[in-house]
Amino acid sequence: MNREARFGVLLEVAYAGTRFHGWAAQDDVRTVQGELTGAIRAVDARAATPRGTSRTDAGVHAHRQLAAFDATLDIPPRGWVLALNQHLPDDACVRSARAVPLAFEPRFAAKKKRYVYRILRDRVRDPLWHERSWRVGWPLDLERIRREASAIVGTHDFRAFRSAHDPRLDTVRTLHRAEAVVRDAREGHDARILELVFEGNAFLYNMVRILTGTLVDVARGQRPEGTIARALASGRRADAGMTAPAVGLTLEHVELDLPDDTGAPWPP
Repeated sequence: MNREARFGVLLEVAYAGTRFHGWAAQDDVRTVQGELTGAIRAVDARAATPRGTSRTDAGVHAHRQLAAFDATLDIPPRGWVLALNQHLPDDACVRSARAVPLAFEPRFAAKKKRYVYRILRDRVRDPLWHERSWRVGWPLDLERIRREASAIVGTHDFRAFRSAHDPRLDTVRTLHRAEAVVRDAREGHDARILELVFEGNAFLYNMVRILTGTLVDVARGQRPEGTIARALASGRRADAGMTAPAVGLTLEHVELDLPDDTGAPWPP
């Protein structure tokens, strides 16, 4: 923590991940954390680096990433939102801000995260969905997906559904929801889009993308039903399916256990 800092700020950040190398700052590549840090320090040169709730991969989008930082300037939430957005590129935006206690760590306060993976079911590409979905031209059996997804819900050891780059020893996670949704075209939705919704307490590196790839493999008959249950039991990555591309994945929502002295957000 910056010893000069006296004010904690929590931001809600949205970004299109296509041209970012993920959330976490890295040398010589463009990241969301790097762009946000630059914007914050353009306003408050002594502010700390923002701390996010999810380290989204390269190409992954976010509707509601939450990030906290410690500031030395006493700026109201409205001022932070307007000032930071003047220094952010078009593919990233601060959607709201609020006061939180100094040194607040949103990652450890996260109670629930929701990811949505969007699949465009179409034999021909659609430029309007090109950077927001994975186009799958093969027919997908939705009932097979729904039956297979039922094995995901609950508390399991998901070590078979993580990247080899994930070094964490604790691989047990609880998923409250794993659902396949096709929204009604009569309500203005694109019925070609299949949404795979995953909601849980935490996720491993590439976990949602491997779960999605496995569901798609089962849905088009490339793996048998029961694949997810068998991979959960064995813990072997080879027993799960492919890793779906990052382009279709969005961090939709993060629910935090906020301290009692958290301020009101702007905009409300």
